[in-house]
Amino acid sequence: MAKVITPAETTTTTAIASAGAGTTVIVDSVIAKVAGIAAREIPGVYALGGGAARAIGAIRDAINQTDLTQGISVEVGETQVAVDISIVAEYPTPLQTVADNVRSAIYAAIQGLIGMQVTEVNVTINDVHIPSDDDVATTADAKARVQ
Repeated sequence: MAKVITPAETTTTTAIASAGAGTTVIVDSVIAKVAGIAAREIPGVYALGGGAARAIGAIRDAINQTDLTQGISVEVGETQVAVDISIVAEYPTPLQTVADNVRSAIYAAIQGLIGMQVTEVNVTINDVHIPSDDDVATTADAKARVQ
């Protein structure tokens, strides 16, 4: 059974043995990025991360430097990975459905693209985004400036 790395033993890279000559090294941030991309594609996910992370993310988005790993932490072993993700859900999407879909997408993405076994995906829904008149006005203004 593969060992999952504890926080005290956190590493920045993971080596996966190859059948051929040599090894493949996948950096932990790549695994977090794959999880982030998979989560963002799920209907009902408004944003990733908590309040402070979203504030910093908004600044990064404004300068086209989006952090796809925002709100995601991974623990990586030799062949296994565990993921913790924090999201903001859109109202009125059923929260458990959003969490289940995010979990399934992350499992599929990591196992399919990276080839590692996912031991768990913990989803924390820390906020619910409620569309308001301000959001509609901002969207309309943005479209008018771009045309």
